[in-house]
Amino acid sequence: MADSAEKQREKLYSLLGDLPARDRKITARVVEKKKFDSYYLEKLVLDLNGLEPVPAYFARPEHFAGKIPGLLYNHAHGGNYELGKDELLFGRKGLQSPPYGQALTEAGYAVLCIDSWCFGERRGRSESETFKEMLWKGQVLWGMMVYDHLRAVDYLVSRPEVDGQRIATMGISMGSTMAWWIAALEPRVKVCVDLCCLTDFQALIEKRGLDGHGIYYYVPSLLKHFTTAQINRLIAPRAHLSLAGEYDFLTPPDGLDRINWELKKIYGKLGAPSAWKLKRYPIGHFETAEMRQEVMSFLRQHLA
Repeated sequence: MADSAEKQREKLYSLLGDLPARDRKITARVVEKKKFDSYYLEKLVLDLNGLEPVPAYFARPEHFAGKIPGLLYNHAHGGNYELGKDELLFGRKGLQSPPYGQALTEAGYAVLCIDSWCFGERRGRSESETFKEMLWKGQVLWGMMVYDHLRAVDYLVSRPEVDGQRIATMGISMGSTMAWWIAALEPRVKVCVDLCCLTDFQALIEKRGLDGHGIYYYVPSLLKHFTTAQINRLIAPRAHLSLAGEYDFLTPPDGLDRINWELKKIYGKLGAPSAWKLKRYPIGHFETAEMRQEVMSFLRQHLA
C-alpha cells in the first residue's frame, strides 16, 4: 500500500508541469521582527523556487518551551489579490475572529504563511497573464503554487522552534484546496484541515460550477488520472478534517457524498476510521463559530 501511494504521489506531482528541482537550496532573509498582538512575527523573504522571491510570515507564541508543532497556513483567493498572506494577521470576510495567526499561536503552534503567485507582495501581473505565460513555458500555475507551498513545508520543518514530527496544514477556499493537495503530496504533514473547498471535480462539472474557480485551479489531464477522492486517499491514514457548507456552490452535496464514502472506506481499511472527519453545515462559503471550534479541537487532538 505504501509503495502504491508513493507511486500515486509521483504521478500526481508529474501532472503539475515543469517545476524547479525539489532539492534546490532554500534561503531566507528576515526583513523585520516584531511583537504582533499576542505573538512574535517575522517578516521574511524566501527563495523557494529560484524564479521570484516569496514574501512570508512566520509567527510563534510569545512563550514556549522546547520544540512546538508547526502549521502551514494557506491563504484564500476570493478575488482579493492584495490580501494574500495578510489573511493570517487580519482575517478576511468569511472567517471568524480572531484571525488564525492569533488563534493558532495562542494554542501553541508556530505558523508559516506565504504569498502565493499573484497575491500579496507578489501581485502586479494578473492571474490570467501569469497562467498564459507559464502555459507557454510548459508550466502550470497551480503546479507552481503547489511547489512553493511544498518548499514552504521544507522551510517550516527547518525552523529551530518547530517539531518536524508535528506538522499540519490548513486553509479556507483556495487555501483549503491547497491544504489537501499538500497533505496528499507531503507525508510529513500529519494533520490536514480544509474549510469550504473539498470539491468533487465531476460534481462541479455536473453542476456547471467550473467558473466558480479561477483559472489557477485547472491542471491539464488531471481527470484522466485522479478524482478528488483519489487525491485525498493519499492523505490516509493521517488525520484529516473537512468542513463544508451544504449551500456552498463550490462543494456540491453529491460530490461530498462520493468523497465521504470513499474516504470512510479507505480510512476503515487502514484501521484509522476516526482520523477522517467530514462535517457539513446548512451554510454557504464561510466559516461559522461552530466550525472554528471544530478546527481548534481537531488540531488539539491530533497535533498538540
